[in-house]
Amino acid sequence: MIALILGGGAGSRLYPLTDERSKPAVPLAGNYRLIDIPISNCLNSGVRKMYVLTQFNSASLNRHIKVSYNFDRFNSGFVDILAAEQTRGNEKWFQGTADAVRQTMKHLAHHDDEHVLILSGDQLYQMDYQELLDYHLEKGVDISIATIPVKAKDAPAFGIMKVKEDGIIDSFIEKPKSDLLPKWTSPVAPVYAEKEKHYLASMGIYLFNRKVLTKMFADYPDANDFGKEIIPQAINSNYKVASYAFGGYWEDIGTVAAFMEANLELTEDIPSFNLFSNNEKVYTNARILPPSKIQKSTIDKAILASGVIIQNASIEHSVIGIRSRIEEGTLIKDSIVMGLDHYESLEEIAKNKEEGTEPHFGIGRNCHIENAIIDKNCKIGDNVTIIGHSSLTDMETASYCVRDGIVVLKKGAVVLDDTVIGAEKS
Repeated sequence: MIALILGGGAGSRLYPLTDERSKPAVPLAGNYRLIDIPISNCLNSGVRKMYVLTQFNSASLNRHIKVSYNFDRFNSGFVDILAAEQTRGNEKWFQGTADAVRQTMKHLAHHDDEHVLILSGDQLYQMDYQELLDYHLEKGVDISIATIPVKAKDAPAFGIMKVKEDGIIDSFIEKPKSDLLPKWTSPVAPVYAEKEKHYLASMGIYLFNRKVLTKMFADYPDANDFGKEIIPQAINSNYKVASYAFGGYWEDIGTVAAFMEANLELTEDIPSFNLFSNNEKVYTNARILPPSKIQKSTIDKAILASGVIIQNASIEHSVIGIRSRIEEGTLIKDSIVMGLDHYESLEEIAKNKEEGTEPHFGIGRNCHIENAIIDKNCKIGDNVTIIGHSSLTDMETASYCVRDGIVVLKKGAVVLDDTVIGAEKS
C-alpha cells in the first residue's frame, strides 16, 4: 500500500485554531499534532510510503513533518508533502477529496504499489491498516470503506450505507436528511444495536485497488468528492465495494467542541485512545526538552507535556502543552493550554515586568482559566479570568473567539492584567 493523507480544506469549523496552520498541524494531547495520528497508524501497520495532501496554511505542517519523519537511505519509506499547485494543464486548486487525489496521482507513477490507502488528517483513532488490506483481499473487492456504527442523531453528518450480510455495500448516500434515515439501517452487531447504533457511517478511510482508482478518475473526470460522487458511482457501476467494520474508538475532530472533548477524554483513568501502548505508538518530533518542573501544585486528571514549569498552581482535568509556564495561585480547569515554541530567559521576564508593557509568555499569577483553549505563544497577565460557558454566544475579537461556549485564545494573543473574558462561574 501507498498512503495518501488528506489535509483538508480551510478548516473553518476548527477556526481560530486553523487561522495560521492547517488542520493536520493543530496540536494534540500536549506533545503531538493531528497529523501524527494517521502517520503513526501507517508506521505501526508497516506502511512506509506516505504523501500528505495540503492546500491551506501548510508551512508549519511542512516543518513538523520535515523534522519528525526521516528515513535512512537504506529504507524506501518517506512522508512527503504534496501541496495543491497550478500547472499548465490545470489551473485549479483542489476542488474536493477526490480531486485532490486525482491531481496527485502523477506522483505515484514511480511507485508500483497495487493498493492506494486514502486517509483523513483530522481524526483520532488507532487502526491496523494491514488488517484492512487482509479483509480487502479476502473479500476480493475493488474498494473497501472503513465504517463505524452511529446513532440516528449523528447519521446526517456522515456518509451512510446499506450493507448486506456478506459485508458488500448495496447503496450509499452522503449526509442524508433525517426523514430518509429509516430506509438506511444496516445489520450491525448486537452490542451496537443495543446502543441504538443502527446506521453504518463512512470513516473517510478508503482502500482502492490502484487500477480501479485510475479507471474511475478516467471515467468520471468531473467527480470531485469521494463521498458525494466517486463511491456512489462505483456502487452503481457494479464495482465491488465492501464495508470494513471498525470496532475501536474513533473521533472525527472537525469542530472546536469535538477537539476539546477528544483532548480532555485523554485525561481519564483509562481513556478510549491509548497513548501508552507498546505496540500502537504515537510518533512525533523528538524534541530536546527538559523534564517538567512542578512546585507546590495540585494536579488531578491532567496531561503534562515536556518542559512544563508549574509554580504553586492547580490543574484539573486539563491538557498542558510543551514549555507551558503557569505561575502561582492560578487555577486551570477543563481546559487545553497548548504551550510555547520557545522559553523566555529570566532576563527577558524581568525586563517585561520592569517595563510593564505586556506580560511575559505563559500564564501569570492568580488567574482562573476554565472551559478554554489557550493556543500557542500566548501572554496572559496576572489576575486574569477566562471562563467559557454554555450561555456564551459565538463571537470573535482580535485576541479570542467563542465557539460552542468554549473561549479560544488565538495564537500569540496578549491578555493584560485583570482582564475578564467570558462568563464567570459562581
